Amino acid sequence: MVSFAARVADLVAERGGLCVGIDPHPGVMDAWGVGQDLAGVEAVAMGMVEALADTVAVFKPQSAFFERWGSAGIAVLERCVGALQDSGALVILDVKRGDIGSTMDAYAQAYLGEGPGSVDAITASPYLGFDALAPAFDMAEAHGRGVFVLARTSNPEGGDLQLGRTLSGAVVAQSIVDQAHARNQASGVDAIGLVVGATHASLGVDLSEFTGPVLVPGVGAQGGTVAGVRAAFSSSPALVLPSVSREVLYAGPDPGRLRACVARLLEG
Repeated sequence: MVSFAARVADLVAERGGLCVGIDPHPGVMDAWGVGQDLAGVEAVAMGMVEALADTVAVFKPQSAFFERWGSAGIAVLERCVGALQDSGALVILDVKRGDIGSTMDAYAQAYLGEGPGSVDAITASPYLGFDALAPAFDMAEAHGRGVFVLARTSNPEGGDLQLGRTLSGAVVAQSIVDQAHARNQASGVDAIGLVVGATHASLGVDLSEFTGPVLVPGVGAQGGTVAGVRAAFSSSPALVLPSVSREVLYAGPDPGRLRACVARLLEG
């Protein structure tokens, strides 16, 4: 079985290192000239698929914008994920799940097993304890999937928690990095990735030994750049995925403009 990290590396080599968000929120729906309804959600989601699925390595649908429409919205999300994967792209579902015990196990089975809602990777919050995410880690390692754990997020208020210190005196975000690294070293498959934002003057964490994938949101509308991401992570062996959502989404719905926006971002 090919690991998730290896699949990401292969696709990035082929298509370039960019993760594109699919976030059909009201502002995007207005910009695309579609209704504020389920049909509008589907028009945005599938429009992104049709324009970009065969050229972008990784996509990150934001589950909340589909969930708000109930089961019909989830059905649109599943069709979107299926179409992306059929085109050879990888899908990180942005769900930021994080719980304990049987609940976390159920989340892991829902997204990282072999069920109808399975994706290539998910985002997860470690703030009920890193080891509480073990069911997701186990499932990802067993099925060639990935888990991106929030470490140093792009939102400014995140620093109040993430740059605080644990009872042992370690910086919280660094403890997440170190635990993810230890888990990857033990498994040998680098299934555990990190989320580290592109919007900080300093990353605030040491990634010099981390070899898993790193998802880097905050490129584009939040002020980060692909060139800036490459410079910030130049000393890390990690496979870095700059992630952009609004800047690409607002280039739609014209397929040519969407592809041109992606090409420009890839150039740095």
